[in-house]
Amino acid sequence: MKSRLLITLFLVTAIQAFAQNGATIDETARFLAGLPVNGPLERLTHDPAWQEHAAAMDEAWKRKEQLQIGPIREWMLANAGEYYRSSNTMYYMFSGPDFLYANLFFPNASTYILAGLESIGQVPDLVRMPPEILRSELGALRGSMNTILKFQYFITKDMRAELGRGQLSHGGIDGTLPILYVFLARLGYTVVESGRVGSPADGVKIKFAEGDRPPQTLYYFKTDLAGGNSNFLRWCATRGPGLSLLKAASFLMHGDGFSGVRNFLLEHSLVIMQDDSGLPLRAFPKGWKINCYGRYVPHKEEFEKYYQPDLAALYAQEPPPTPLGFAFGYHWQKEDGILMVAAREALPALPAEQQPQERRVRK
Repeated sequence: MKSRLLITLFLVTAIQAFAQNGATIDETARFLAGLPVNGPLERLTHDPAWQEHAAAMDEAWKRKEQLQIGPIREWMLANAGEYYRSSNTMYYMFSGPDFLYANLFFPNASTYILAGLESIGQVPDLVRMPPEILRSELGALRGSMNTILKFQYFITKDMRAELGRGQLSHGGIDGTLPILYVFLARLGYTVVESGRVGSPADGVKIKFAEGDRPPQTLYYFKTDLAGGNSNFLRWCATRGPGLSLLKAASFLMHGDGFSGVRNFLLEHSLVIMQDDSGLPLRAFPKGWKINCYGRYVPHKEEFEKYYQPDLAALYAQEPPPTPLGFAFGYHWQKEDGILMVAAREALPALPAEQQPQERRVRK
């Protein structure tokens, strides 16, 4: 009993804000995102290196808004408004720190659960960081986000290389946490709280809000999704039927090595929005309705073996699926974007105390 009490006290201590000495978490997030900031970090925004960082982030974000953010939000409102407005839990397996797309498709989810192999990382006290190191860190942060801002997915090895070079391994900006902060700030949210969690896996829990709307919660867990059912997936199952997103998932669930997460998504999702690298079409059992949009363009080289004849036949029907209008999946051209919207007919109702609460909807 005593050991359990000590463990509980340890976890309570561990789940604390990543507070900066004198700077709030939200100020830190805005600074990393290249946005105007008050407080102790304000003086650092006069450094030409930060101004260069802010200008580069502004330019990348403007392009992202034109090519992806605006089109995806418009598409969701026109074609999947029920899910866009839903406050159900959102699941994004194999996500890395990609909160951006989780929020674009499901901005009103009360809780986001992201999972990947990327480390949690840290954001140290930026006020105390030597200027020359901070300049290098900001450049590395931009480099780690290069492909997600230019295209629509992270290249994990590139992200790890950028967030692991130079001083980053010695108490610098590292891992998924700073990227999550950037997305939250750029999407217009205020970061309210942030802290580490140790169960059901090593992770971070972030509370954020927009205006007077109720706070929302973002979890990111570093966990291996290979194998069968796991403690992490059992924990997810208690969060209720969810809204699921799969993108650039390396076709991992096309084999038996990731049967646990594949089965979880089929059993606990109200809807699964994915490209062709998520669940194979053949995995959806009776009771699911699949709507296809965009184009199915077979992959080459390492993903060529995952060609799906049944999916190709679906896209070859007349009339063809409606063009998507934005890039999605591994193909970066918008005319080659592919999106599958799989909705199941019904799920057992949650107990009353677990029913999602009514929320104001983000447009």
